[in-house]
Amino acid sequence: MPAEKQPDRGLNRRDFLKTFGSGALATGLVGHASGEPQAATELHGPEAQVVTLKVNGRTYRSELEPRVTLLSALRDHLDLTGTKLVCDRGACGACTVMLDGQPVLSCMRLAIEAQGHAITTVEGLAEGEQLHPVQQAFIEQDAMQCGFCTPGLVMASVALLQAHPNPSPQQIREGLSGNLCRCGTYPKVFEAVEAAAQKMKG
Repeated sequence: MPAEKQPDRGLNRRDFLKTFGSGALATGLVGHASGEPQAATELHGPEAQVVTLKVNGRTYRSELEPRVTLLSALRDHLDLTGTKLVCDRGACGACTVMLDGQPVLSCMRLAIEAQGHAITTVEGLAEGEQLHPVQQAFIEQDAMQCGFCTPGLVMASVALLQAHPNPSPQQIREGLSGNLCRCGTYPKVFEAVEAAAQKMKG
């Protein structure tokens, strides 16, 4: 009795991997054979090396392994503990700092990659005893409870107001959507951002 014909299930996993691998290999060979210059990859480590970071206008030099994150460098090596370690996987926003004026998650950035860039942490916002308008607004609007997420929210709020000096409620919510607060102080945080916007305009 002839074997029953199996239904055609299309491309299976083995066929896909074969096709994908062959295509990737061919692409690599073509690029190599074409004589096009290949980008040089700078290798570091595994031993520690001197890393120079410009943080809050001051230059720091530390011996760090290449795997050290910017967050760890700030907290554990430079004693700038305002930036908080919470999720350590780029999901909560507590470690937000500024890199050349743009907000970044310092737990997702290697310290060695931050060399040559201007880094601002929450400690660098105030001018002497004069708090940044966002910091002052957070105090006045009571926009914190346990306060652990507050530094990241402050940094994200500063970035938001730099991009949108007169933000709408929707822009505030979207701008802070990457920062989590376990205490649920969002309404007060939104009020603080609105108050800070008014202060900065004045």
